[in-house]
Parts: sequence; structure tokens; C-alpha cells
Amino acid sequence: MFQDVLPKIAQQVGVSRVVVQNKTFLSVNSLKYMLEEPLASNSSEDNSLVTAVISHVVKPGRDEGYEAWFHGIAADARKFKGHLGVSTIRPQHHAHPEYVVILKFDCYDNLKAWLESDVRREWIERLQPLIEKPEDIQTLTGLETWFTLPNKSMKAPPPRYKMALVTWLGVFVTISILNRLLVPLLSWLPALLTSLTITGLTVMLLTYLIMPRLTQLFRKWLYPIP
Repeated sequence: MFQDVLPKIAQQVGVSRVVVQNKTFLSVNSLKYMLEEPLASNSSEDNSLVTAVISHVVKPGRDEGYEAWFHGIAADARKFKGHLGVSTIRPQHHAHPEYVVILKFDCYDNLKAWLESDVRREWIERLQPLIEKPEDIQTLTGLETWFTLPNKSMKAPPPRYKMALVTWLGVFVTISILNRLLVPLLSWLPALLTSLTITGLTVMLLTYLIMPRLTQLFRKWLYPIP
């Protein structure tokens, strides 16, 4: 599953934040198929680096056209401010011709400028005859995934102190409720299993219920209008 591969991709390119543009499914072994433009690295900038991971399902027999397209868009991407490198993972099996492009920028704003540029938009129009389905933009950036507003275009994540405060509120509320309701019912379990159950439910509730609602509740504070 893509969620299993993503941390390894992040480790491979040496970043702490990842932006994902579309879902994909890869085996870990497919990482050895990373080819083309090697990613640049600069350890002194790792705290602000951001990477876009983009998947394209190529139509049968259009591989050569896609690779020519990739080289062209990669050349234009290098001209944009903050670009640090681009690479691609080729598919292992022809039955599932999915390419994964890994694009590295020095900060989120510069990545966003490229993703939303007219230059890239023209390249994406040229890509349409080569792929089976359009791109689907999602942002998955660690803790920041809890602060994504539904049906909204890409936004820079809120300041870390705001995310920390809202997360603290969500964790406090969730654990308080679970401790009050479930701990008495789980008293027959070993303490380790009780903690495992409570923390697992806390993460699930935060991800799918609590944090989306808190993000909506505090959206004006998290994402103030300039």
C-alpha cells in the first residue's frame, strides 16, 4: 500500500514533510526502479524541504511518450525558484503501468508556485492523452494532514504553534472521554493492553472525527484571510 511506501520514499529523499498529489500502490521493491534526474540533497535545509509525490497511470503502449513528457516537464521545473531535484520510479509490472514522480523543493510556497503555474498546467494538458485518469491532489504532510480543509485548494499549513494548540485540545478531549467511558470497562485487561486500546482509539478518533471538526471550528484562526 502507498501508505507503507511513503515513509521509505521520505527517508530516501531526506525530507521531513511530504505532499502527495494522487494515490498510488507500490511494493517496497519498486524503490529500486528510481531513475532519471537524481534528487539533490542539502542537509542544512532539511527542516524546510518539501516533496511532492505524484503518480501517473500510463495507458498501454504510451510509455515512450510518457518518458519524453517527463524529461520535458522536468527541464521546465528546474527553472523554478527553490527546485532541488526530480526523480521517477518506474513500474515493475506492465499490468499496472504506474509511474511515481518525486519532486523536491526548498519550501512549500515554491512547490505550490510550480504546481499551480501556467507552465505546468500546459504540460499536464499534454499529458492527458498518455494517462488513464486525471490527477487527484491531496496533501499528506505528517501532523499537517489533520489540518486539511475539505474541498479546498492547496494551502500552506498553519503555523506550528497553532497546530500544536489545536492538537493538544483534541488529544485532551479524546483521552478524557475515553478514560472516563472505557477504562472501567477494560479493567479486566492487562495495563499494557488497556493503554494500547485507548491510544489506538484516540488516534482513530482524532484522524477521522475530532481533528476534522476542530479544523472546521478553528478554520478562521488556522487559515486567516490575508
